[in-house]
Amino acid sequence: MRSYRTLFRTPEYTPFLLSFAAHAAAQTIGGLALGTLVYRATGSPLLSALSMFGPQLAQLLGAAFLLSGADRLPPRAVLTVISLAFAAGTAVLALPGLPVRAVFVVLLLQGLVASLGGGVRGGLMNEILPANGYVLGRSVFNMLWGLVQMTGFAAGGALLAFLTPRLCLLLAAAFYVASALVNHLGLTPRPPRSAGRPSFSATWRTNALLWSSRPRRLVYLGLWVPNGLVVGGDSLYISYAPAAAGTMYACGALGMFAGDLAVGRLVPPALRPRLATPLRLLLAVPYLFFVLRPSVPLSAVAAAVASVGFAASLVLQERLMSLTPDHLAGQALGLHTTGMVALQGIGALMAGTLAQLTSPATAMTLMAAASIAVTLTLFALERRLVPDDVSPDLRECGRTGR
Repeated sequence: MRSYRTLFRTPEYTPFLLSFAAHAAAQTIGGLALGTLVYRATGSPLLSALSMFGPQLAQLLGAAFLLSGADRLPPRAVLTVISLAFAAGTAVLALPGLPVRAVFVVLLLQGLVASLGGGVRGGLMNEILPANGYVLGRSVFNMLWGLVQMTGFAAGGALLAFLTPRLCLLLAAAFYVASALVNHLGLTPRPPRSAGRPSFSATWRTNALLWSSRPRRLVYLGLWVPNGLVVGGDSLYISYAPAAAGTMYACGALGMFAGDLAVGRLVPPALRPRLATPLRLLLAVPYLFFVLRPSVPLSAVAAAVASVGFAASLVLQERLMSLTPDHLAGQALGLHTTGMVALQGIGALMAGTLAQLTSPATAMTLMAAASIAVTLTLFALERRLVPDDVSPDLRECGRTGR
């Protein structure tokens, strides 16, 4: 599938995107408002960064107990409940006088709920789209995420100039409710992809199977670590340039949109596998210049150029699906999403700690250097793979995912 027209004729794909757009808008506006609220209350770059990205750490715990539900629960119902739970939690965060400790308790609970979302959403998209449409469909999905981030952060920055952070949080809660309504009204009820009940043992058994393949392990690490280190540096935008953080996030989203458009629509399929390492390097290299403490306009340009590198996830997700049986696609993508956002949370913790000890600019530079080192190490390990490095589950199933 190489045509956007054909893609949008696919039943359910449009409401699927609309529900995600509303959820993403809530996440960007609410995240910026909450990060600003915490920074104004504490003056701490660490707590501000963790308020935006720390909940993703909780997804590690959720992944241990809940991730098998990505394939064993009805997707429409799960996505609807997740959006409603986020709406309720965000409304609580808007309560006046809520202590900072209570804020992080709510964020912990939201992170546990969110641990199911990536796998359910990814598995459902894999079902909705035809076999040859995953990369194009995923690129549009990522481009929409970039557009919503760009407009959401820009709008969030503008709204914070006129409204209080708490009113912005209530607006985010309304977007979560809208996402739940679109899920319920626009998606078809579908049965779970796999039989059985979600459980701790089923989650760990499948995670162990997914992790047992050396090629898949390297793909997962490539999806998680370089990305997480760079996003950890991104979490310092508020402390780096408090008055222009929304602009920097919006420019980063613009770069992400451009990268996904180029890789998903313009790059020939035969060329895509060769771009994984160059794109991961592009993701980090521009941030090395932050050691010079560039002005806000130059910083925004660097963020936009670097964010083109987020398109590496398209290439690596395509590789992951080629290494994964169809009936495990939801949990495989859920493990990817959970690991990615957890590493982003760890990255935010690392970057915030470094910023407390040095400065936001220095911390962002160090996180970028670490990302480059990890990418080069993974590239060296990938070159040492041999044809026999194929997991037993693929040989037994005799088929791969989309």
